Amino acid sequence: MMKRLMVVALACAAIAVLGVLSFAGSGASSEGVKLARQDDGSMILADLGSEAPVLDVYEDFDCPICKEMHSKVDATIQRLAREGKVKVVYHTVTIFQQEPMRSNSIRAASAARCVPEENWLAFRDALYAMQPAPHGEASGFTVEELAQAARKAGASVDSCVTSQSYAKSHLAETAKIPLEGTPTVVLDGRMLGNEALDPAALERVITEGNGIRV
Repeated sequence: MMKRLMVVALACAAIAVLGVLSFAGSGASSEGVKLARQDDGSMILADLGSEAPVLDVYEDFDCPICKEMHSKVDATIQRLAREGKVKVVYHTVTIFQQEPMRSNSIRAASAARCVPEENWLAFRDALYAMQPAPHGEASGFTVEELAQAARKAGASVDSCVTSQSYAKSHLAETAKIPLEGTPTVVLDGRMLGNEALDPAALERVITEGNGIRV
């Protein structure tokens, strides 16, 4: 188990460095904290001009533990980002190889790429609320359900969602990320453990800069 964690940590450290470099290239924001989409589809909630640490969140919308983490700590993460204490990068991935989880994940991730920045966080909330259950058995996230959820989040992107326009590019980007599981949470190159599911503990490691090295 420890060996597996070390492999993931080293891989994620390299990925986190790339995330930091992308911030450096963006320059300071004149609009303060905002949500922006990068070319690879990841979403940044940050003041790009700040010196705050970078928190990379790798999540699969069909992952039950990702849903648990979202319910427990996402409000804390977003608050810290809006306070300028952390730069959050949300990376949507497809980790599952078995069906129906794999297709569920791809449909949801592709739909999320269709949704504009101003509606994306609300759509992400909706995805976790409608996650197919029981995990490993239920097929869900139909394109009709996803288009309806996008509309409820304020985005009329039916054609993009139903055509799964971003499915191939999502899988191509996922293939570049050497993860073994989700959620994976990395703070300035350091993979976090159980504190990623505890809002108070997560706030401490972000604000005190003492993430765990494994």
